[in-house]
Order: sequence, then C-alpha cells, then structure tokens
Amino acid sequence: MSILSATHPSLPLRAATATREGSTPPNMDAAAIFESETGAIAAAVVDGIGKDPVGAKAMQLVADVAVRIAPSRQILAAILTAAGVIDDAGTEDHVPDGVIAVALTSPGDVTLIGWVGDSHIYSWNGERLLRRTTPHTMGEYLRQNGDIDLAPEHDNWVRIALSTATPATVALAEIPHGELVIIASDGLDETLLEEIEALVKQHAEDPQALADALVGAVREDDEGHRDDATVAVLLPLIVGDGVG
Repeated sequence: MSILSATHPSLPLRAATATREGSTPPNMDAAAIFESETGAIAAAVVDGIGKDPVGAKAMQLVADVAVRIAPSRQILAAILTAAGVIDDAGTEDHVPDGVIAVALTSPGDVTLIGWVGDSHIYSWNGERLLRRTTPHTMGEYLRQNGDIDLAPEHDNWVRIALSTATPATVALAEIPHGELVIIASDGLDETLLEEIEALVKQHAEDPQALADALVGAVREDDEGHRDDATVAVLLPLIVGDGVG
C-alpha cells in the first residue's frame, strides 16, 4: 500500500493531507494546503473525472489555486477562480473535468466550506462525526425527491462539476468553531461513517496520522476495483495560534 502524505512545513500539528492511488493509474485526486499571513489555513481536495495524465497535473493546479485564493477572496471566489484552470487547455488537447471541496479555518472563527460535485466534508466536535456536504449527484437529487430505490444507481452521475460551476451552483456552508474538519474525495464513499468516526477518535490529535489512516482504510470492491482516495485534515485553530 502506497500512501503519499504531506504536511505543510510550518503547520505539521494543524493540517495534513494524504492520497492513495487507486487500482488504475494515474491518481486523478489532488490536495493542497495554504497558510495565509493572517493565520488562516485553507485546504482543498480535487477529484478529476476519468483517467488522464494531463488531467492529473491540472487537478493539482486547481487545488493549488483554490487554497491561495480562499483566505483573501473567500470560498466562492476561490472555487470559481480555480475552475478557470480547466476552461482553457492551452497547448494540451484537453483538460478533463473535476469536482472540488474547500475549507477555510481562522483562529477563533467558524470554518467556511464550499463544494462542487461529490467530494465530502466532515466535522468532528469531540462526540459526533457529521457530514456537512450534500453531493451534487443525480442519485442525491432522486433521493431528495423520494425515489430512494433508484437513487443508488445514479450516485456516480455528477450533476455539477468545475466546468459548470457558477455563483448560483457552488454550495457554501459553515462549520462551528472548534471542530476538526475532514475533506475527502469520493474514494472514501464505501467506507462506513462508523469506521471513519472510529479512526477520528483514535487520531483526533494527529492530523497526519488521521489522513493516512483514512485513505488506508479504503478497500477494493467486489470486482477488485479501488478508487483514488484523498483526504485533507484541519485541526481547529484557537486565538493566539502563530502564523507559520
């Protein structure tokens, strides 16, 4: 099992990412963390659609752009700006589409989150793990409109992605101050919430250990396939946390 871990050099105790390539290369997931001069920390997870070597590089650029924009221009601007990366392929033949989830945490304040697509954001308040996002999939649309039986067949049908992101379709929400935040690609979708919660309880004080454990918990399906899995973990910031 090969897991690529990454902690920002100035904040190893506050934020971390981990990614694990699925059974089919390349890894189309990407993650990024950025600490602002204000002490705010932004994290993003991007999941590219399909498998494409060009796309893998583009998804990392999308993540990097999002986290650099979020602290100064907020989540909506960060996602829309990052989405612009895939609008112009430049000298490449094309750039594949993708989905994104972003979180911005500041000392003593709520955590702002935003997403497009089917990546997830969770929070842990010390007692309970909650999923804070609603996926932009046809399956979820059917589920919310009462078609429970048909919904699972369409959970992989993404209705809103980076290419179709607009100010009206980017979802925005807040997480109360003091909660640990996890951003996860849909590679963790088959991991039970109870299993994720157990790992959070075990590693709540160590973001890198938690990120590694979460991507390591992803198993193959009945056909031997395992999706790319990527996680970013943000510990709550308190007033007085120093700037890296």
